[in-house]
Amino acid sequence: MPIHQKDSVMTPPKRSLHLGLFLQGAGHHVAGWRYPGADSGSENLAHLQRIAATAERAKFDMLFLADGLTSGADAHPSMIARFEPLTLLTALAMSTSRIGLVATASTTYGEPFHLARAFASIDHLSGGRAAWNVVTTSYARTAANFGASHPDHDERYAVAQEFVDVVKGLWDSWGDGAFPKDKESGVYADVSKLRILNHVGKYFSVKGPLNIPRPPQGHPVIVQAGSSGPGQDLAARTADVVFTAQQTFEEAQAFYASLKARLPAQGRGPDSLAIMPGFLPIIGRTTQEARDKLATLEGWTDPQHALPLLNERLGTDVSVYDLDGPLPDLPPSEQLQSRSQLLIALARRENLTIRQLAQRVAAGRGHHLVCGTAVEIADDLQRWFEGGAADGFNIMPPYFPGGLDDFVEQVVPILQERGLFRTEYEGTTLRDHFGLPRPVSTLP
Repeated sequence: MPIHQKDSVMTPPKRSLHLGLFLQGAGHHVAGWRYPGADSGSENLAHLQRIAATAERAKFDMLFLADGLTSGADAHPSMIARFEPLTLLTALAMSTSRIGLVATASTTYGEPFHLARAFASIDHLSGGRAAWNVVTTSYARTAANFGASHPDHDERYAVAQEFVDVVKGLWDSWGDGAFPKDKESGVYADVSKLRILNHVGKYFSVKGPLNIPRPPQGHPVIVQAGSSGPGQDLAARTADVVFTAQQTFEEAQAFYASLKARLPAQGRGPDSLAIMPGFLPIIGRTTQEARDKLATLEGWTDPQHALPLLNERLGTDVSVYDLDGPLPDLPPSEQLQSRSQLLIALARRENLTIRQLAQRVAAGRGHHLVCGTAVEIADDLQRWFEGGAADGFNIMPPYFPGGLDDFVEQVVPILQERGLFRTEYEGTTLRDHFGLPRPVSTLP
C-alpha cells in the first residue's frame, strides 16, 4: 500500500475497512422474502441490478455471489432457483462501473481451463473488477449431478491447491501488451510473449495457452471461504480476500490471528489478505424495533424450512431428536467442518435448543447477527475492525431492498463520518479497492 510523506517522516495511511454485499435474491433470512415491501428472486435480473446499483452508490468494494450445484424442495428461497453466477456477473458488469464482482466456482466439480477463461473474460468485460470465490464444494450430494464420487475433505483441498495454481498459470499465458495489432508491421500478436503452461500434476493435465489476453488485473482477485486448517492453509497461499463466519468477537480475533500468522511462511505480509466475516444487520430506529423485526421474521419461519439448513451445516440430521431439547453430541462433519464446529460451540455457549439453533441458522446460517440502531451496528463493526477481528465485512441483509437500504442510508454515513469507510472510489479495479498490487506473471 502507498505511504505518505510529511516533514520527512514516513507514515502509513489510515486503515479503511472493506464492505462487500453478499447478494441473495430473496434475502438472507429464510423468511425475508415475506417482509412487507420486500422484493425477491435470485433469477430476477431487474431486482438484482437494482441491488447492485445501491451497493455501488454506497461505494461497497464488491458484490459477492454464492453458489451451489444442487437444489431441492427444502432449499433456501434465495438458492432454490438462481442464475448461474458467472453468467450473472456478465450482466451485472454491464449495469455497474466500479464495484467488484465476485462469483463462486467449484474446484471439485469444474475444469481449470474453462474457469480461467471465464473469469479472464469477465475481468476484461468489467474493466478489471472480477474475483473468483474458490470453493471445494462441501456437500456430497453434489456428486450425483456429475456421475462422480465425492472426495473427502482434505483431498478436496489438495485438488483446490493444484486447481488454483493451474488457473493462475493460464492467466499468464500471454504477457502484457501481447496483442499490438500493428497495421504497419503486420503484427497482430507478439508471439514472443506467449507462454505455454504444460502443467502435468496429480489431478490435472493442462497444456495451454489460454485463448484470451492477460486479464486487466493480471489475475482476478481470489476469494476463499474455508475456515478449517486446510482451508486456512489454502487461503494463506492463494487468497486475496477471505470470507468467514464467526459468532463472537473473541472467535473472530482468534481466527484473524491464526490466518494472518500463516502468511509469513508464504512470503506474504499481513496487508496482502483481507479477512471479511459475514455480518447480518437488522436495523431499527430503536433497539426494540430491530428486535421486533427479527421476531416478525422468526414468526414466519417454519421449522420444516429451518431444520434442513441446520442439518446440512452440521452434517447430521438432528430432526430425529427432541427439537426443544439440547443439541446432542455429534460426530465430526465431512461437509462444513468449521461451520459445524462454530454452530455446536454456539449451542453450547448459549444453551440453545435444537429449535433455537435452527432459528439462528435460518437467519444467517451461522454468521454474526446484530439487532440494533444504526449507531449500535456501526459501533459493533468498528469494534471488530479496530480490535483485530476483521479487515471488513460481507454484509448480509435479511431482506431486499429494505434491509440493504437501511444499512446504506443509516450505517454507511456513520462509518464515513468516523473516517472508517471511503466516500468515493479511488481506483477503477477491484485490486485498487483492496490496495492490492497487480501480480507479476507466474511464468518466465
